[in-house]
Amino acid sequence: MDNEINTILVSQPKPENNKSPFFALEAKHNIKVDFRSFIHIEGVDLKGFRDQRLNLPDFTAIILTSRKAVDNFFRICKESKYNVPDTLKYFCISEAVALYLQKHVVYRKRKIFHGRQKFIELMELIKKHKSETFLLPSSDILKDIIPTSLEEAGINYTRAILYKTVISDLSDLENVTYDCLVFYSPAGIESLFKNFPDFKQKSTRIAVFGDFTKKAAENAGLNVDIGAPAPNAPSMTGAIEIYLKSTN
Repeated sequence: MDNEINTILVSQPKPENNKSPFFALEAKHNIKVDFRSFIHIEGVDLKGFRDQRLNLPDFTAIILTSRKAVDNFFRICKESKYNVPDTLKYFCISEAVALYLQKHVVYRKRKIFHGRQKFIELMELIKKHKSETFLLPSSDILKDIIPTSLEEAGINYTRAILYKTVISDLSDLENVTYDCLVFYSPAGIESLFKNFPDFKQKSTRIAVFGDFTKKAAENAGLNVDIGAPAPNAPSMTGAIEIYLKSTN
């Protein structure tokens, strides 16, 4: 059938282990799933950091929303020869990010707080420490809810852009076609059209995760065929599987 999906390109790095649900989907439906980062992260260099005119010793607490934020904060500290004090308080968006701190500090000797996964949950902890001066390491792309929540609560914080989202070179895919492209962020959609300005969707199915990604795809003139999360499919692979059952 012409509308079958036999090949899928996921716009993310290939998982380091074989536990990704995409591998199970591949085996179950006898399809081919490839992975390729449409975007990647590059750290801001020391000059770029200094141009922001931030004085690290001024901060008594730090808000960490990802592992990338953790790595780049300690990278900048090392490059600027700043010894992070034992008294610094860490506010992490999740337990996984909090535990990741062990890569850089002696965990049991630090004051570490964490939410469950959502920033709104972490805000409840931050509000209890309003006297602190917070540093917020981030990418050049930041979800609006983060600065909005901090400002509405009257938190004394400063944002530091320590890494940037950069569009990857996909020129080697110019003559390669897939039945389905999977996107997880608006930046992925942007990368598609920066790499291939003349891209025409034709029969290619577009799968997106999240409302912002869906909006970016539609604004770019793409027809979204598969969306997640959905009531019957909270995961991307779940949504794709439902679609596969109707087409393959």
